[in-house]
Amino acid sequence: MALLQVDALTKRYGSETLALDQISFSVQPGEFVGIIGPSGAGKSTLLRCMNRLVDITSGDVRFDGVSVPTLRGAALRRQRTQIAMIFQHYNLVNRLTVIENVLHGRLGYKGMFQGMLGLYSEAEKRNAVQVIESLGLSEQIYKRCDQLSGGQKQRVGIARALVQQPKMLLCDEPIASLDPNSAKIIMDTLREINQTMGITVLVNLHQVDVALRYAERIIGINGGRVVYDGAPNHLSNEQIYQIYGSEAGDLILDLSERYAA
Repeated sequence: MALLQVDALTKRYGSETLALDQISFSVQPGEFVGIIGPSGAGKSTLLRCMNRLVDITSGDVRFDGVSVPTLRGAALRRQRTQIAMIFQHYNLVNRLTVIENVLHGRLGYKGMFQGMLGLYSEAEKRNAVQVIESLGLSEQIYKRCDQLSGGQKQRVGIARALVQQPKMLLCDEPIASLDPNSAKIIMDTLREINQTMGITVLVNLHQVDVALRYAERIIGINGGRVVYDGAPNHLSNEQIYQIYGSEAGDLILDLSERYAA
């Protein structure tokens, strides 16, 4: 059975803006899927519909057999523990330490008062430390997050997601704000998580070459619709034009130069 099933998903903002238009696809457990497309294509909205950060207009999103749009309250919080989110701009509390931010990933398992008081078990704290260390942040564990580099902040975001013990990671442009070396570290980390932990990964990317290098499947979106869904090695120049329109020429040139090098 598919872990994620998206059926005729449509999202409108007001009466004027159609962000997603009848999108349908499924994702199997353990897949690494790259979602590509130009700015404004609907990639971020699509991810946010999957865990109900944004309410859908029509259609359905089923995760692990459960219809996400029907969930409310505690049931929705429990479901979100299984669908962890990694953000482009990290979404960390900069005045808090690394471990405090990582432990926030456990809030979905807490009651309101436990969450407000930051009451975490010793087992949760030990697990958070292990995850932080596994991501190469041992020396930063008690540093405030405003003292970290962009790449380090993104690794804290990944650690926060992992302590949720999710079945799926939704990564919204996780390398868009990073230099090339930090971007490679983040993408290598996501691939290792996928391969060693079996966690399903969906990652929004603007960089076609990165998607081709890391993803086992590419979904291309333009104008809120899926225009490509298949293997990276089947993505043709014509399909890149379909996905990116006027931006495609530079992308194809960059790709040809990269492979020639």
